[in-house]
Amino acid sequence: MKVRCLIVDDEPLAIRLIEKHIAQIESFEVVATCNTAMKAFEILNKESIDLLFLDIKMPSITGIDFLKSLKNPPPTILTTAYRNYALESYDLDIVDYLLKPIIFDRFFKAVERYFRENPITPPPVPASKAAAVDAFIIVKSGSKHHKIAANTILYIESLKDYIKIHTKDNRIVSKYKISEIEKELVAKYFLRVHRSYIVNISKVTAFTQHDIEIGAVEIPIGISYKGKVFEVLNKV
Repeated sequence: MKVRCLIVDDEPLAIRLIEKHIAQIESFEVVATCNTAMKAFEILNKESIDLLFLDIKMPSITGIDFLKSLKNPPPTILTTAYRNYALESYDLDIVDYLLKPIIFDRFFKAVERYFRENPITPPPVPASKAAAVDAFIIVKSGSKHHKIAANTILYIESLKDYIKIHTKDNRIVSKYKISEIEKELVAKYFLRVHRSYIVNISKVTAFTQHDIEIGAVEIPIGISYKGKVFEVLNKV
């Protein structure tokens, strides 16, 4: 399932640069591009758009005024050559504000923020097929961006400003706070059991008053988490 993007900018070179950046991200696709707010409005009414890249300085109506006019705007990344719109734009609850010329590293930080705020989940499927479909997360480790299926995660461990994601066959360390990754995981299957640990409920093999076992691994239960942990695990 790809993130469907719309690029709105009155500068052809700016559109091509964003298209080039998007082409480097496998889970993204450009559905359409246009150079006016009116054309963008038509596209939004016809197409399902997951992420809008919107220039601020455009003829007739600014990107900010256009965004304000939308009743249910998609998550939006504003693009502009002008810094003075930053404060006003953040009042619109945008994903990010990118200054032109947009370099890929800064572009990807905006993309990462989009994923944190809009975790990708599968579309509804018949109950008989539900087990075959699962959510996934994307995390950066070193120079690589890992797509990890949620059902392969055993547990996640906090290492201050980093996390270590434990799967059956791998360990991935990423610069991420555990509170941030907690928001991205499907609540039905994951449980925060300690300030330093999140577990995949379906992988729990045993538990006591003090810890949870996932195979041979023992994970402590934090005092402040015990009530919620036992409430959830006793229903599984």
